[in-house]
Amino acid sequence: MKRPGPKRSGADRAVGDHVVPSFDSCSCCQNCRAGHPAYCATFFERNLSGVGDGTPSPVTDKDGNPISARWFGQSSFATHANVAARNTVVVDPTLPLEQLGPLGCGVQTGAGAVFNSLNVTVGQSIVVYGAGAVGLSAVMAAAVSGATTVVAVDLHESRLRLAEELGATHTVHGGDLAQVADAIAEITGDGGQYALDTTGAPAVIGTAIAGLRPTGVCGLVGARLGDLVLDPMALAVGKTVTGILEGDAQPALLIPALIRLWQQGRFPFDSLIKTYPLEAINQAEADSLAGSVIKPVLLQHN
Repeated sequence: MKRPGPKRSGADRAVGDHVVPSFDSCSCCQNCRAGHPAYCATFFERNLSGVGDGTPSPVTDKDGNPISARWFGQSSFATHANVAARNTVVVDPTLPLEQLGPLGCGVQTGAGAVFNSLNVTVGQSIVVYGAGAVGLSAVMAAAVSGATTVVAVDLHESRLRLAEELGATHTVHGGDLAQVADAIAEITGDGGQYALDTTGAPAVIGTAIAGLRPTGVCGLVGARLGDLVLDPMALAVGKTVTGILEGDAQPALLIPALIRLWQQGRFPFDSLIKTYPLEAINQAEADSLAGSVIKPVLLQHN
């Protein structure tokens, strides 16, 4: 049975609604109509170009020249955004809106990768490489899904400790990939059924694939940091490598589901967030790069 198509009408939006913006999609290509808007035929133009789908920008400078203000069909680091109704999700106005913003991208990507793309189920195993916002969201989703072996790999001990709090059954320091491979083999026996790489590092991806058992599946999220070169026999035993965008999510369905899980205490994504005033944007970036904060959120105080 096909998944129902995403909600596209803006008729249910009203002035004053609280919304979580997410990625943009056209709503009419084959993938959008099949319920896979993250794989929209124009995803990259709409979300990663800064100028949208090629139609005239509604945002200009004082001289009338268009501004690249359409990152992810919305904006970034701005006090106002011009967003199509179709890429917003209405949320309960009593909820802390400043906590919900990350659901529209990184949190959705990690959770959706586990729920939708990999379809991890009860009793299975998964190894998550990189314990940032995406990776830790995947860890939480794996715990919700009933996976009995959830391994988190990262370079920061603080993030590994947090992964354990969020549902990881095992953690491995990622400083030596040969030792990582040995640890994964010891933990899983014949290899993990699933792996999710959030680092984009080719050497890490190679380790993730090698650490799968026969028929295992490795999902890749984020931008690759170089060419991925595999051993000729790397996929010979039924292994699969798949790219993942936005967790193959329909935001109008997944974001409310994640909020319900959060309200039940089963998906504590708020533990990843640290807020900063907008004027502290440089400090937020520095803290993120240093690994001392998982998900910085910038707040504009009126």
